[in-house]
Amino acid sequence: MTVVALLSVAPVIEDSMAGEVAKSVAALDEFDVDYETNPMGTVIEADEPGELFAAAQAAHEAVDGDRVSTVLKIDDKRTSDSSADDKVDAVERELGREAHGDRE
Repeated sequence: MTVVALLSVAPVIEDSMAGEVAKSVAALDEFDVDYETNPMGTVIEADEPGELFAAAQAAHEAVDGDRVSTVLKIDDKRTSDSSADDKVDAVERELGREAHGDRE
């Protein structure tokens, strides 16, 4: 089974969040998960929900601050082993092209 999630962890501050977000992402390295960060969050994949939850908790706790906002959206498709890449590939097959556009 593969569990896929979108995790967004951010301190509630006025200044740049990049340093704190980097701490959150770095915390994921301690877990048996694959991840990819994008402008809106980090996609995480794990074999088991417990590992994913533990990684998300560590990412949340890695951020310093008086207030931290965390959003976790999980896709736990229990009848198949679809990875995040498989999901993107399926959309790209339907589109007949890569699933991104170039803004100039």
